[in-house]
Amino acid sequence: MPLPTMAYSDFIYRGGNTLGIELECDGILIVGFYEVDGNFNKGNPKLKIGDYIKKVNGEEVNTLKELTKTIEKYVEDGEVEITYVRDKKEDVTTLPLLNEDGVYKTGLYVKDSITGIGTLTYIDPETHIFGSLGHEVIESSSKELVEIKDGMIFRNAIISIDKSTVGSAGSKNAKYYYNTVYGNILKNTNHGIFGKYDKGLNNLELIEVGKKEDVKIGEASIYTVLEDEKVEEFKINIEKINENSDTKNLTFVITDQKLLDKTGGVVQGMSGSPIVQNNKIVGVVTHVIVDNPYTGYGLFITTMLEEGEKE
Repeated sequence: MPLPTMAYSDFIYRGGNTLGIELECDGILIVGFYEVDGNFNKGNPKLKIGDYIKKVNGEEVNTLKELTKTIEKYVEDGEVEITYVRDKKEDVTTLPLLNEDGVYKTGLYVKDSITGIGTLTYIDPETHIFGSLGHEVIESSSKELVEIKDGMIFRNAIISIDKSTVGSAGSKNAKYYYNTVYGNILKNTNHGIFGKYDKGLNNLELIEVGKKEDVKIGEASIYTVLEDEKVEEFKINIEKINENSDTKNLTFVITDQKLLDKTGGVVQGMSGSPIVQNNKIVGVVTHVIVDNPYTGYGLFITTMLEEGEKE
């Protein structure tokens, strides 16, 4: 007999808290190429930005340190065999190693993790599943969703804000406290990042979940942090509801002058801020409209909650 599918709770803890986010890549991510002996990519056109290196000469590598140590064992061979993944398909190619001024170089820029900031959207009081961002984490060079094997959310505090202007999204700037971990990230999806929150549930407010039909055109609020770790409420106006979109269900305008004076509109780091209307959490801030930063998009909270429950 199949086990029943777990459903999200009717009342959840409302977020708004600022988060540090670190994602551990599922492999070593290629993010660029540099010139070696007059050539880019060492003459190997098979490797591309966004590929994940999984093995070197058949040996599994998970971190930059492991990648470097493994390559160093084979530098005298002048090349290594690279096992890589692209679009979930594995392939193998040869990567030449060039001795330039006594240093062996690959011609690859790589990383094994992604770090940034966001806003906690919710925590389910029954399962302790949390959701944040309302959209995927992408790697800036490849513009692709980051495939992850692990990650964490941790404490941070907002120290300044670069304001949004027409044509340019601003951003929150934060101080990171890596030693204060709130939970583990288990997946990165186009509806947000999700995982298990295990720090404790003190000083968080339970709020009823609003269904799609509960959302109305008109006044609502978002909860976010502009300074230090203080969660504040700011007024917005929901101007459009689109049930047919997978990611852009709500279009809203910031009407709160304090928020506009401080941020110039929606800024990076605000993603994940919960949207509350008529004492129900109905959505989550996801994107700024760059040509009009007073305006942003939101996702239905029910879509995010359903994503969080998926295996």
